[in-house]
Amino acid sequence: MPQPQAKDAKILVLDDDEIILIALAETLRHDGYQSTTTQSPLEALEILRREKFAVIVSDQRMAEMTGLEFLQEAAKIQPTASRILITGVLTLKTVIDAINTGEIFRFVAKPWLREDLLATIRNAVQRHQLLEANAELQTSTMNLNAQLAETNELLQRNIAELTRRNEEIETARELIRRNFENSLELMQRIVSVYHPRLGDETRATAEVCEKMTALGNLPPEDNQTLRLAARLYNMGFIGVSRQLFDKARDNFQDLDENERLLIEESKLSSQMLAGEIDPSGKVAETIRACSERWDGGSIPDGLKGEEIPRAARILAIASSLAESGESEDDRIEEINASSGKAFSPEDVELFIRAVHTAMPDKRFRQISFAELRPGMILAKGIFSSSGMLLLSEGHALTETMLEHIKKQNADVYGNQKFFVYF
Repeated sequence: MPQPQAKDAKILVLDDDEIILIALAETLRHDGYQSTTTQSPLEALEILRREKFAVIVSDQRMAEMTGLEFLQEAAKIQPTASRILITGVLTLKTVIDAINTGEIFRFVAKPWLREDLLATIRNAVQRHQLLEANAELQTSTMNLNAQLAETNELLQRNIAELTRRNEEIETARELIRRNFENSLELMQRIVSVYHPRLGDETRATAEVCEKMTALGNLPPEDNQTLRLAARLYNMGFIGVSRQLFDKARDNFQDLDENERLLIEESKLSSQMLAGEIDPSGKVAETIRACSERWDGGSIPDGLKGEEIPRAARILAIASSLAESGESEDDRIEEINASSGKAFSPEDVELFIRAVHTAMPDKRFRQISFAELRPGMILAKGIFSSSGMLLLSEGHALTETMLEHIKKQNADVYGNQKFFVYF
Protein backbone atom coordinates (compact mmCIF):
# COMPACT_ATOMS: atom_id res chain seq x y z
CA MET A 1 0.00 0.00 0.00
CA PRO A 2 1.36 3.43 -0.91
CA GLN A 3 2.07 5.70 2.04
CA PRO A 4 -0.22 8.79 2.26
CA GLN A 5 2.72 11.14 2.29
CA ALA A 6 4.16 9.59 -0.91
CA LYS A 7 1.23 10.44 -3.21
CA ASP A 8 2.42 13.89 -4.17
CA ALA A 9 6.13 13.33 -3.62
CA LYS A 10 8.28 13.89 -6.69
CA ILE A 11 11.58 12.04 -7.01
CA LEU A 12 14.43 12.75 -9.41
CA VAL A 13 16.49 9.66 -10.34
CA LEU A 14 19.90 9.99 -11.99
CA ASP A 15 21.89 7.03 -13.37
CA ASP A 16 23.83 6.63 -16.63
CA ASP A 17 22.65 3.03 -16.82
CA GLU A 18 19.24 2.99 -18.57
CA ILE A 19 18.31 -0.45 -17.22
CA ILE A 20 18.82 0.71 -13.63
CA LEU A 21 16.79 3.85 -14.34
CA ILE A 22 13.88 1.78 -15.62
CA ALA A 23 14.05 -0.52 -12.59
CA LEU A 24 14.11 2.34 -10.12
CA ALA A 25 11.28 4.20 -11.88
CA GLU A 26 9.07 1.11 -11.87
CA THR A 27 9.76 0.44 -8.20
CA LEU A 28 8.89 4.03 -7.28
CA ARG A 29 5.77 4.11 -9.49
CA HIS A 30 4.48 0.91 -7.93
CA ASP A 31 4.83 2.51 -4.47
CA GLY A 32 2.89 5.62 -5.55
CA TYR A 33 5.70 8.12 -6.21
CA GLN A 34 6.10 10.42 -9.22
CA SER A 35 9.54 9.95 -10.69
CA THR A 36 11.59 11.85 -13.26
CA THR A 37 14.61 10.04 -14.70
CA THR A 38 17.72 11.15 -16.56
CA GLN A 39 21.13 9.71 -17.48
CA SER A 40 22.97 13.05 -17.49
CA PRO A 41 24.05 14.93 -14.32
CA LEU A 42 24.06 18.23 -16.23
CA GLU A 43 20.55 17.64 -17.47
CA ALA A 44 19.52 16.66 -13.94
CA LEU A 45 20.82 20.00 -12.65
CA GLU A 46 18.77 21.83 -15.29
CA ILE A 47 15.69 19.85 -14.25
CA LEU A 48 16.29 20.80 -10.62
CA ARG A 49 16.34 24.45 -11.63
CA ARG A 50 12.89 24.06 -13.26
CA GLU A 51 11.07 21.66 -10.90
CA LYS A 52 10.90 21.01 -7.20
CA PHE A 53 11.59 17.52 -5.84
CA ALA A 54 11.25 15.86 -2.47
CA VAL A 55 14.05 13.32 -3.04
CA ILE A 56 17.03 13.19 -5.37
CA VAL A 57 18.52 9.72 -6.06
CA SER A 58 21.87 9.49 -7.83
CA ASP A 59 24.30 6.79 -8.82
CA GLN A 60 27.92 7.37 -7.79
CA ARG A 61 29.85 6.36 -10.89
CA MET A 62 29.04 8.46 -13.94
CA ALA A 63 31.11 9.84 -16.79
CA GLU A 64 30.38 13.60 -16.43
CA MET A 65 30.78 13.78 -12.61
CA THR A 66 30.51 11.55 -9.57
CA GLY A 67 27.29 11.15 -7.67
CA LEU A 68 28.69 13.00 -4.65
CA GLU A 69 29.77 15.92 -6.84
CA PHE A 70 26.32 16.04 -8.42
CA LEU A 71 24.53 15.90 -5.05
CA GLN A 72 26.73 18.73 -3.73
CA GLU A 73 25.57 20.91 -6.63
CA ALA A 74 21.97 19.74 -6.21
CA ALA A 75 22.06 20.80 -2.54
CA LYS A 76 22.83 24.35 -3.64
CA ILE A 77 19.76 24.39 -5.90
CA GLN A 78 17.26 22.57 -3.65
CA PRO A 79 18.67 22.40 -0.12
CA THR A 80 15.55 20.84 1.45
CA ALA A 81 15.43 17.89 -0.97
CA SER A 82 16.63 14.63 0.59
CA ARG A 83 19.67 13.29 -1.30
CA ILE A 84 20.30 9.54 -1.63
CA LEU A 85 23.47 8.04 -3.14
CA ILE A 86 23.42 4.58 -4.76
CA THR A 87 26.85 2.99 -4.97
CA GLY A 88 28.64 -0.27 -4.85
CA VAL A 89 32.25 0.86 -4.74
CA LEU A 90 32.44 3.94 -2.45
CA THR A 91 34.20 3.31 0.85
CA LEU A 92 32.09 3.26 3.98
CA LYS A 93 34.16 6.08 5.56
CA THR A 94 33.54 8.38 2.58
CA VAL A 95 29.81 7.70 2.70
CA ILE A 96 29.62 8.30 6.46
CA ASP A 97 31.56 11.56 6.13
CA ALA A 98 29.21 12.67 3.36
CA ILE A 99 26.20 11.93 5.56
CA ASN A 100 27.71 13.71 8.58
CA THR A 101 28.49 16.86 6.58
CA GLY A 102 24.94 16.94 5.22
CA GLU A 103 25.85 16.24 1.60
CA ILE A 104 23.62 13.16 1.47
CA PHE A 105 20.73 11.87 3.57
CA ARG A 106 21.33 8.15 3.07
CA PHE A 107 23.18 5.81 0.78
CA VAL A 108 21.97 2.57 -0.79
CA ALA A 109 24.44 -0.16 -1.60
CA LYS A 110 24.21 -2.14 -4.81
CA PRO A 111 22.58 -4.51 -5.19
CA TRP A 112 19.74 -3.20 -3.02
CA LEU A 113 16.76 -4.88 -1.50
CA ARG A 114 13.47 -3.42 -2.73
CA GLU A 115 11.95 -2.98 0.76
CA ASP A 116 15.13 -1.36 2.09
CA LEU A 117 15.18 1.04 -0.82
CA LEU A 118 11.51 1.97 -0.37
CA ALA A 119 11.96 2.43 3.39
CA THR A 120 14.86 4.78 2.69
CA ILE A 121 12.75 6.68 0.14
CA ARG A 122 9.85 7.02 2.61
CA ASN A 123 12.19 8.36 5.30
CA ALA A 124 13.69 10.75 2.80
CA VAL A 125 10.23 12.02 1.79
CA GLN A 126 9.27 12.50 5.43
CA ARG A 127 12.51 14.40 6.04
CA HIS A 128 11.78 16.66 3.10
CA GLN A 129 8.26 17.27 4.33
CA LEU A 130 9.57 18.16 7.80
CA LEU A 131 12.16 20.53 6.35
CA GLU A 132 9.55 22.16 4.12
CA ALA A 133 7.09 22.48 6.98
CA ASN A 134 9.85 23.92 9.17
CA ALA A 135 10.86 26.36 6.43
CA GLU A 136 7.25 27.35 5.94
CA LEU A 137 6.86 27.75 9.70
CA GLN A 138 10.02 29.85 9.84
CA THR A 139 8.79 31.99 6.97
CA SER A 140 5.39 32.34 8.64
CA THR A 141 7.09 33.17 11.95
CA MET A 142 9.30 35.75 10.28
CA ASN A 143 6.27 37.26 8.56
CA LEU A 144 4.36 37.29 11.84
CA ASN A 145 7.35 38.80 13.61
CA ALA A 146 7.60 41.45 10.92
CA GLN A 147 3.88 42.14 11.21
CA LEU A 148 4.19 42.19 15.00
CA ALA A 149 7.12 44.58 14.81
CA GLU A 150 5.17 46.79 12.42
CA THR A 151 2.12 46.60 14.67
CA ASN A 152 4.23 47.36 17.74
CA GLU A 153 5.82 50.29 15.95
CA LEU A 154 2.38 51.55 14.96
CA LEU A 155 1.17 50.98 18.52
CA GLN A 156 4.15 52.90 19.91
CA ARG A 157 3.44 55.74 17.50
CA ASN A 158 -0.22 55.72 18.51
CA ILE A 159 0.73 55.65 22.19
CA ALA A 160 3.15 58.52 21.65
CA GLU A 161 0.47 60.47 19.78
CA LEU A 162 -2.12 59.67 22.44
CA THR A 163 0.33 60.70 25.16
CA ARG A 164 1.04 63.94 23.32
CA ARG A 165 -2.67 64.66 22.92
CA ASN A 166 -3.32 63.82 26.56
CA GLU A 167 -0.54 66.18 27.58
CA GLU A 168 -2.05 68.87 25.37
CA ILE A 169 -5.47 68.22 26.91
CA GLU A 170 -4.01 68.34 30.44
CA THR A 171 -2.18 71.55 29.58
CA ALA A 172 -5.40 73.03 28.21
CA ARG A 173 -7.32 71.87 31.28
CA GLU A 174 -4.72 73.39 33.57
CA LEU A 175 -4.87 76.63 31.61
CA ILE A 176 -8.66 76.63 31.81
CA ARG A 177 -8.48 75.87 35.53
CA ARG A 178 -6.02 78.70 36.15
CA ASN A 179 -8.08 81.10 34.06
CA PHE A 180 -11.18 80.06 35.95
CA GLU A 181 -9.43 80.54 39.29
CA ASN A 182 -8.22 83.92 38.12
CA SER A 183 -11.78 84.79 37.12
CA LEU A 184 -13.07 83.80 40.55
CA GLU A 185 -10.36 85.87 42.19
CA LEU A 186 -11.23 88.80 39.93
CA MET A 187 -14.89 88.52 40.92
CA GLN A 188 -13.84 88.44 44.56
CA ARG A 189 -11.85 91.62 44.03
CA ILE A 190 -14.79 93.24 42.24
CA VAL A 191 -17.01 92.45 45.21
CA SER A 192 -14.37 93.78 47.63
CA VAL A 193 -13.91 96.96 45.61
CA TYR A 194 -17.67 97.57 45.57
CA HIS A 195 -17.99 96.97 49.28
CA PRO A 196 -15.20 95.55 51.51
CA ARG A 197 -17.76 94.20 53.95
CA LEU A 198 -19.42 92.22 51.17
CA GLY A 199 -16.02 90.98 50.04
CA ASP A 200 -15.11 89.88 53.55
CA GLU A 201 -18.42 88.02 53.92
CA THR A 202 -17.86 86.20 50.63
CA ARG A 203 -14.29 85.30 51.53
CA ALA A 204 -15.27 84.13 55.02
CA THR A 205 -18.16 82.05 53.67
CA ALA A 206 -15.84 80.35 51.16
CA GLU A 207 -13.30 79.59 53.87
CA VAL A 208 -15.87 78.00 56.18
CA CYS A 209 -17.30 75.93 53.31
CA GLU A 210 -13.83 74.63 52.45
CA LYS A 211 -13.18 73.69 56.06
CA MET A 212 -16.49 71.85 56.28
CA THR A 213 -16.01 69.96 53.02
CA ALA A 214 -12.51 68.94 54.13
CA LEU A 215 -14.13 67.04 57.01
CA GLY A 216 -17.43 66.08 55.42
CA ASN A 217 -16.44 63.53 52.74
CA LEU A 218 -18.70 65.09 50.13
CA PRO A 219 -18.59 63.72 46.58
CA PRO A 220 -16.12 65.68 44.37
CA GLU A 221 -18.93 67.15 42.26
CA ASP A 222 -20.67 68.47 45.41
CA ASN A 223 -17.38 69.97 46.62
CA GLN A 224 -16.95 71.85 43.36
CA THR A 225 -20.59 72.98 43.36
CA LEU A 226 -20.28 74.31 46.91
CA ARG A 227 -16.94 75.95 46.17
CA LEU A 228 -18.42 77.93 43.28
CA ALA A 229 -21.67 78.70 45.09
CA ALA A 230 -19.78 80.16 48.07
CA ARG A 231 -17.98 82.59 45.79
CA LEU A 232 -20.97 83.56 43.68
CA TYR A 233 -23.90 83.73 46.08
CA ASN A 234 -23.22 87.42 46.91
CA MET A 235 -22.36 88.65 43.41
CA GLY A 236 -25.88 89.92 42.76
CA PHE A 237 -25.49 92.53 45.51
CA ILE A 238 -23.07 94.54 43.37
CA GLY A 239 -26.10 96.32 41.96
CA VAL A 240 -27.32 97.33 45.41
CA SER A 241 -26.12 100.51 47.13
CA ARG A 242 -23.74 100.11 50.03
CA GLN A 243 -26.17 101.82 52.35
CA LEU A 244 -28.97 99.41 51.50
CA PHE A 245 -26.65 96.42 51.81
CA ASP A 246 -25.46 97.49 55.26
CA LYS A 247 -29.04 98.15 56.33
CA ALA A 248 -30.10 94.69 55.13
CA ARG A 249 -27.31 93.07 57.10
CA ASP A 250 -27.66 95.10 60.31
CA ASN A 251 -31.42 95.79 60.52
CA PHE A 252 -33.24 93.66 57.99
CA GLN A 253 -36.56 94.16 59.78
CA ASP A 254 -36.36 97.92 59.10
CA LEU A 255 -36.35 97.48 55.31
CA ASP A 256 -39.43 98.79 53.51
CA GLU A 257 -41.19 96.81 50.80
CA ASN A 258 -39.18 98.29 47.92
CA GLU A 259 -35.91 97.70 49.71
CA ARG A 260 -36.79 94.08 50.42
CA LEU A 261 -37.72 93.63 46.80
CA LEU A 262 -34.29 94.94 45.75
CA ILE A 263 -32.59 92.49 48.10
CA GLU A 264 -34.59 89.57 46.70
CA GLU A 265 -33.82 90.66 43.15
CA SER A 266 -30.13 90.73 44.06
CA LYS A 267 -30.34 87.13 45.25
CA LEU A 268 -32.03 86.23 41.98
CA SER A 269 -29.23 87.99 40.09
CA SER A 270 -26.71 85.79 41.89
CA GLN A 271 -28.60 82.69 40.76
CA MET A 272 -28.72 83.92 37.15
CA LEU A 273 -24.99 84.67 37.16
CA ALA A 274 -24.27 81.21 38.57
CA GLY A 275 -26.38 79.71 35.79
CA GLU A 276 -24.19 81.40 33.20
CA ILE A 277 -21.02 80.04 34.79
CA ASP A 278 -22.30 76.53 35.55
CA PRO A 279 -24.56 75.21 32.74
CA SER A 280 -25.53 72.18 34.87
CA GLY A 281 -27.61 74.47 37.10
CA LYS A 282 -26.34 72.87 40.32
CA VAL A 283 -24.57 76.01 41.54
CA ALA A 284 -27.64 78.16 40.92
CA GLU A 285 -29.79 75.54 42.64
CA THR A 286 -27.45 75.60 45.66
CA ILE A 287 -27.55 79.39 45.89
CA ARG A 288 -31.35 79.40 45.63
CA ALA A 289 -31.84 76.67 48.23
CA CYS A 290 -29.43 78.06 50.83
CA SER A 291 -32.27 80.27 52.17
CA GLU A 292 -34.46 77.25 53.01
CA ARG A 293 -34.93 76.07 56.59
CA TRP A 294 -34.36 72.50 57.69
CA ASP A 295 -37.75 72.40 59.44
CA GLY A 296 -39.55 73.85 56.39
CA GLY A 297 -41.96 76.72 55.92
CA SER A 298 -39.28 78.96 54.39
CA ILE A 299 -38.58 80.69 51.10
CA PRO A 300 -38.23 80.56 48.19
CA ASP A 301 -39.56 77.04 47.50
CA GLY A 302 -40.62 75.68 50.88
CA LEU A 303 -38.08 72.85 50.87
CA LYS A 304 -37.24 71.06 54.09
CA GLY A 305 -35.00 68.31 55.43
CA GLU A 306 -33.31 66.12 52.87
CA GLU A 307 -35.15 67.96 50.08
CA ILE A 308 -32.55 70.71 50.50
CA PRO A 309 -29.35 69.84 48.57
CA ARG A 310 -26.42 69.04 50.84
CA ALA A 311 -24.26 71.80 49.36
CA ALA A 312 -27.04 74.34 50.03
CA ARG A 313 -27.33 73.22 53.66
CA ILE A 314 -23.60 73.77 54.20
CA LEU A 315 -23.68 77.12 52.40
CA ALA A 316 -26.58 78.24 54.62
CA ILE A 317 -24.54 77.66 57.79
CA ALA A 318 -21.33 79.18 56.44
CA SER A 319 -23.05 82.31 55.11
CA SER A 320 -25.04 82.70 58.33
CA LEU A 321 -21.78 82.88 60.28
CA ALA A 322 -20.16 85.34 57.86
CA GLU A 323 -23.17 87.66 57.54
CA SER A 324 -23.91 88.04 61.25
CA GLY A 325 -23.08 91.33 62.90
CA GLU A 326 -22.66 89.56 66.22
CA SER A 327 -19.45 88.20 67.65
CA GLU A 328 -18.37 84.94 66.14
CA ASP A 329 -18.71 83.05 69.43
CA ASP A 330 -22.31 84.25 69.83
CA ARG A 331 -23.18 83.34 66.27
CA ILE A 332 -21.63 79.87 66.63
CA GLU A 333 -23.81 79.34 69.70
CA GLU A 334 -26.89 80.51 67.79
CA ILE A 335 -26.12 78.17 64.88
CA ASN A 336 -25.69 75.30 67.31
CA ALA A 337 -29.00 76.21 68.97
CA SER A 338 -30.69 76.20 65.53
CA SER A 339 -29.69 72.59 64.85
CA GLY A 340 -32.77 70.69 63.67
CA LYS A 341 -34.64 73.98 63.13
CA ALA A 342 -33.01 76.34 60.66
CA PHE A 343 -30.08 74.04 59.95
CA SER A 344 -29.40 70.37 59.39
CA PRO A 345 -28.19 68.66 62.61
CA GLU A 346 -25.60 66.67 60.67
CA ASP A 347 -24.14 69.79 59.07
CA VAL A 348 -24.23 71.83 62.29
CA GLU A 349 -22.14 69.12 63.90
CA LEU A 350 -19.79 69.23 60.91
CA PHE A 351 -19.62 73.04 61.20
CA ILE A 352 -18.71 72.91 64.90
CA ARG A 353 -15.94 70.39 64.22
CA ALA A 354 -14.63 72.49 61.32
CA VAL A 355 -14.52 75.69 63.37
CA HIS A 356 -12.75 74.03 66.28
CA THR A 357 -10.32 72.19 63.99
CA ALA A 358 -9.51 75.35 62.07
CA MET A 359 -8.42 77.29 65.15
CA PRO A 360 -7.60 74.90 67.99
CA ASP A 361 -5.32 77.32 69.80
CA LYS A 362 -6.57 80.77 68.78
CA ARG A 363 -9.92 82.45 69.28
CA PHE A 364 -11.07 85.67 67.66
CA ARG A 365 -13.96 88.10 67.90
CA GLN A 366 -15.67 90.66 65.73
CA ILE A 367 -15.37 94.34 66.54
CA SER A 368 -16.27 97.58 64.82
CA PHE A 369 -13.83 99.92 63.15
CA ALA A 370 -14.04 102.32 66.08
CA GLU A 371 -13.08 99.52 68.49
CA LEU A 372 -9.72 98.79 66.83
CA ARG A 373 -6.82 99.49 69.18
CA PRO A 374 -3.01 99.37 68.93
CA GLY A 375 -1.61 95.96 69.89
CA MET A 376 -4.60 93.99 68.53
CA ILE A 377 -3.67 91.14 66.17
CA LEU A 378 -5.76 90.76 63.02
CA ALA A 379 -7.53 87.41 62.57
CA LYS A 380 -8.46 88.42 59.00
CA GLY A 381 -6.83 90.84 56.58
CA ILE A 382 -7.97 94.42 55.95
CA PHE A 383 -8.57 95.47 52.35
CA SER A 384 -8.84 98.91 50.78
CA SER A 385 -11.88 100.06 48.81
CA SER A 386 -10.02 99.02 45.63
CA GLY A 387 -9.49 95.49 46.92
CA MET A 388 -5.82 95.96 47.80
CA LEU A 389 -4.60 94.12 50.88
CA LEU A 390 -3.58 96.73 53.45
CA LEU A 391 -2.82 94.51 56.41
CA SER A 392 -2.65 90.72 56.38
CA GLU A 393 -3.86 88.23 58.98
CA GLY A 394 -1.57 88.01 62.02
CA HIS A 395 -0.50 91.64 61.74
CA ALA A 396 -0.19 93.52 65.05
CA LEU A 397 -1.86 96.93 64.83
CA THR A 398 0.10 100.03 65.72
CA GLU A 399 -1.14 103.54 66.38
CA THR A 400 0.45 104.79 63.16
CA MET A 401 -1.29 102.08 61.14
CA LEU A 402 -4.66 102.89 62.63
CA GLU A 403 -4.26 106.62 61.96
CA HIS A 404 -3.35 105.94 58.36
CA ILE A 405 -6.30 103.58 57.82
CA LYS A 406 -8.71 106.05 59.44
CA LYS A 407 -7.55 108.92 57.24
CA GLN A 408 -7.67 106.97 54.01
CA ASN A 409 -10.69 104.70 54.47
CA ALA A 410 -12.89 106.05 57.27
CA ASP A 411 -15.91 106.37 54.97
CA VAL A 412 -15.53 102.78 53.79
CA TYR A 413 -15.03 101.07 57.15
CA GLY A 414 -17.69 102.90 59.15
CA ASN A 415 -20.09 99.95 59.38
CA GLN A 416 -17.65 97.11 58.68
CA LYS A 417 -16.73 94.43 61.21
CA PHE A 418 -13.14 93.43 61.87
CA PHE A 419 -11.72 90.23 63.29
CA VAL A 420 -9.01 90.18 65.94
CA TYR A 421 -7.44 87.45 68.07
CA PHE A 422 -7.80 87.56 71.82
